[in-house]
Amino acid sequence: MSSFKLPLSNDSTRRSIFTWIRQKLWIEKFYNLPGAALLLLASLGLGWIAIEVDLKLSFIILGGLIALPVLYAIVAKPEFGVLTLLIMANLLFFILRFGVEFPLGTLLDGLQYLLILGFILGQRSRPDWSVFKGPVSTMVLVWVSFNILQVLNPVADSRLAWVYTVRSAAIVVLMYFVFKYQIRTIQFIRIILKLWLFISVWAALLAYKQEYIGFSASEQAYLDSDPSIGSLLFIDGHWRKYGLFADPVIFSYNMVIASLICVALLTGPLTLWKKISLAGMIFLFISAMLFSGTRGAYVLLPAGLALFAILKFNRAILFFSVIAGFIMAVLIMIPTSNPTLYRFQTAFRPTNDASFNLRAQNQKKIQPFIQSHPIGGGLGAAGSWGKRFSPDSFLANIPPDGGYVRVAMETGWVGLLLLCTLVFLIIRAGIINFYRIKNPELKTYCLAMTLSVFVLNIGNYPQEALVQFPLNIYIYLMAALIDVTYRLDQQQQAAAAKLLPVS
Repeated sequence: MSSFKLPLSNDSTRRSIFTWIRQKLWIEKFYNLPGAALLLLASLGLGWIAIEVDLKLSFIILGGLIALPVLYAIVAKPEFGVLTLLIMANLLFFILRFGVEFPLGTLLDGLQYLLILGFILGQRSRPDWSVFKGPVSTMVLVWVSFNILQVLNPVADSRLAWVYTVRSAAIVVLMYFVFKYQIRTIQFIRIILKLWLFISVWAALLAYKQEYIGFSASEQAYLDSDPSIGSLLFIDGHWRKYGLFADPVIFSYNMVIASLICVALLTGPLTLWKKISLAGMIFLFISAMLFSGTRGAYVLLPAGLALFAILKFNRAILFFSVIAGFIMAVLIMIPTSNPTLYRFQTAFRPTNDASFNLRAQNQKKIQPFIQSHPIGGGLGAAGSWGKRFSPDSFLANIPPDGGYVRVAMETGWVGLLLLCTLVFLIIRAGIINFYRIKNPELKTYCLAMTLSVFVLNIGNYPQEALVQFPLNIYIYLMAALIDVTYRLDQQQQAAAAKLLPVS
């Protein structure tokens, strides 16, 4: 039986992706005399433009020549598109900090539209309407429809705010169906998880570099670009680290999720050296997460491990859970002057924290509005979009201070109920599928995704965890993989049943 392999292997799915690109975009188009002549003329033309006209223009043309076949590959070979989306979602802010003046956010939106187009075209050639069946799929459609209908919200102060925010509230959610349809093999799941862990290791090592060596020139320029950045990231004489990502919150949540993925994979059919590698990554991720100074993330790991202990309950798990609980209690209660450890401790004593009390006051202030507006004040009414499009409104001047609070402010208690129902159905499906799946490898993948969805939605209470790249993509990838792992297991069981001799 196949097992999870940490090093990248030349499995059939990855070979099929790059073999197709090589065949279609190189051998058939350019591996001949006319193609070689065309490439020669193009290179000479770009050289002439760079010398005689404008170097920047030559780079724009070269980018366009590269972009066209890439765009075609994203639609025609969706596995390539899925991997491209995941890479860009993770590296978006890392690239932007180099001063790149390009609307990369719009590019990511375009990638999602292309993948949706590929999904629609795929349904014509390979119909599979089962992706729309099931409680989670139904709830996703309800949630998307509700957000689209928010354009008609009679109390919304700005329709333009809806245009800007419906992308993250509805379009990104549709990626659930794209992932569910396009991820069709266990080999492709392995590639996704390898990429996920590789990027997480990169981010953690970069955070170590930021902590012990310092920020690069481009990173320091970003920190100095706005005084508000320093007020959020410079705490008690220490800069909070963020690795590759937009801010310390997104970085720390990614580290927690990567840690839980490794914990789940440790229970699978792996060789000893792979388990040692995973254990090393867990230590790397957790220690790097502490550099973020994000108290909300400190609670997530124990919460995820608690669900892990429940789902994988046995004598060994109980023993290690007791030891981990004792260590956690010591870390919480021990007196310390270390600022990182003290900030960790305050995460478990929220009533002693001024920021927590301020959040509670803001929530109390907004409760009457939520109770009296069942569908809220409209998408984009709160937070930065609210300040931009309706700065004098009531909602724009109350910080949401959390993903669920924002949903309640913008879509009312009806929207909050719908979102919580969707989250409940995803976690429920994960738990049920975990016990149903027979294949040990697929079982660990389902467990990893269930734990990740669970902690990410806990983290969505103190922070806005589900609206920023890459977590807004990851959450629907996780939900899709929960269904995909069960579907693949059912297919394997059905294939095995056909091979059984008739008694």
